[in-house]
Amino acid sequence: MRMLESDCSNHAMTDFTTLTQQAATLKSAGRLDEAIEVYRRALSVAPPTGVAEHNLAAALGDAGDHLAAEQYCREAFARGLDAPETWLVRARSLVELRRFEAAEKAFRRALRRRPEMVEAHYEFAQLVWMRTGSRSAALRAIQEDLHRSPQSAGLQLVRARILQYSGDLAGAGDALDRLAAQWPSELQLLLPAAHVATLAGRSQRALAHARQAVSLAPADGDALAALAYALLAAGEAREAAQVAERLRGLKPLDQQAIALCATAWRMTGDTRHRDLNDYADLVRGYPIEPPAAWPDLDSYLGELGTALLKTHPYRSHPFGQSVRHGSQVANITRQSPPAIRAFPEAVGPVIDRHLAYLGTGQDPLRSRNTGRWRIQGMWSVRLGAGGFHASHVHPEGWLSSACHIVLPADCREDDAGRAGWLQFGEPGMPTQPRLEAEHFVQPQPGHLVLFPSYMWHGTVAFQDKAPRITIAFDIVPSLEAGANP
Repeated sequence: MRMLESDCSNHAMTDFTTLTQQAATLKSAGRLDEAIEVYRRALSVAPPTGVAEHNLAAALGDAGDHLAAEQYCREAFARGLDAPETWLVRARSLVELRRFEAAEKAFRRALRRRPEMVEAHYEFAQLVWMRTGSRSAALRAIQEDLHRSPQSAGLQLVRARILQYSGDLAGAGDALDRLAAQWPSELQLLLPAAHVATLAGRSQRALAHARQAVSLAPADGDALAALAYALLAAGEAREAAQVAERLRGLKPLDQQAIALCATAWRMTGDTRHRDLNDYADLVRGYPIEPPAAWPDLDSYLGELGTALLKTHPYRSHPFGQSVRHGSQVANITRQSPPAIRAFPEAVGPVIDRHLAYLGTGQDPLRSRNTGRWRIQGMWSVRLGAGGFHASHVHPEGWLSSACHIVLPADCREDDAGRAGWLQFGEPGMPTQPRLEAEHFVQPQPGHLVLFPSYMWHGTVAFQDKAPRITIAFDIVPSLEAGANP
C-alpha cells in the first residue's frame, strides 16, 4: 500500500508540474483564459502547499477577477504559504477592490518578508501618493529600507522614480546621475538618467547618458529613443532624425519612433512631417451614440458622468502618466455601473465610421487599416482646477482617443485661452528651439476625438473648480472578424 501511495503521489506531482508549466506557457503567450483553466486543473492535483492557489490567484488578478484572486490568496495563506509574491498579488487585488487600508497592510507584509522587493515598493509608494498627494508619505517605506540597504541599486532607482513622478526633477536627476556613475554599464540606470536629464533641460548630461547606453546596446529601442530625445533637446535635429529613422527601421509599429521622426523632420524643415501630422485630416471628432438602454445622449451622459465621478477615489495622478492635478482610473469597463459597461457600445459605431473615412493607404496609419479593430486599454481621467495632460504619445497604440463626458464651464468657452482644450504638436520633451502646439480641438460633451497614437497630444490647463471627466482608450488593428465590441 505504501508503494502505491508513493506511486500515486509521484504521479500527481508529475501532473501538477506538467499542468503548471503548460499554464505558464499559455499565460506568456497571452492566452490568459486558457491558462486560468489549466491552473484550475492543476489545483485539483496539487500538493497542499498553497503554490497552486498562488498561481491561480496571480492569473485571475491579471485577468481582472480580483475578487476571486484575493480569495485564492487567502486560501494559499491558509495552507501555510507565506511568500512575499503572494502578498503582492493580494495587495494588487485589494487596490482594485478599493480596499486601500487592507492593500497597504498587504504591501507592508510583502516588504517585511523581502525588503528589497522593488515592484512592491514602487506600487506601494504609488498607492500612497495617489491617496495623499504627499511626496514624503510616498517615500517613507523606501527610505526606511534604504537606511538598512543603502547600496541597493533597485531601491535607489525606485526612490528616484518616486521623486520624478511626484515633481522633484532635480532630486531625481541627482540620484540617477549618481547611480549611472556607480553602475555605468547598466541600461536600466542609464536610460532613466538620460530621460530625467532631458526633461530637466540638462541636455549635455542627457547626451552623455544616452550615448553610453547606445554604445552598450546599439540595437536597443529604448536606448535609441533616449538618444533621439537628448539630441532634440540639444538642438542636434539632423542627427536626431538619423537616430529616429534607425529606431523606426527596427520598430516600424512603435508610435514613439514615428513621433520622433516627425519631430526631427519638423525641426529640420523636412516636409514629410506635414504628411504624418495632417491634423485637419487625421484628427476628427464625432458625437457618440446612446446605448440601447438610454433614450438619448443627454440622459446617457448624465448617468455616465455620475458613475465615473464615483470611480475616482484618488487625490493625485498615478506614476508615469500624463495627468497633472487630477486622477486616473484604469480598466474602467470592469466597473459595475451599467453606464460605464455600456460605453464600448456607444463608441463602436463611431470607430467604424472613422476607419471607413480614413480608408487605406501607404502611411503608418492607413497601411494598417483592416476595418477591424479592438480596444486596447480604457481609462478615465478626472482633472481639477489647474489640471492638464502633459504632452505625450502612446507607443503601443495605433489610434488614440479622448471622449469628453463632463466639462467645466471655462472649457466650453470659445476664447483665446483655450482652457481645457486638446492640443496637438507640442513635443512632450524639450526641444531646441522649442516647438509650439500646432492644432487645437475644443472639447464637447459626448464627442469622441480620434487621432493617430503617434501624434503629440495634451491639454491646456484650466482653472475652473468643477471637474473635467473624460474616457480614453487605444485602438489597435485586428485581423479577426467580430473583434469589435
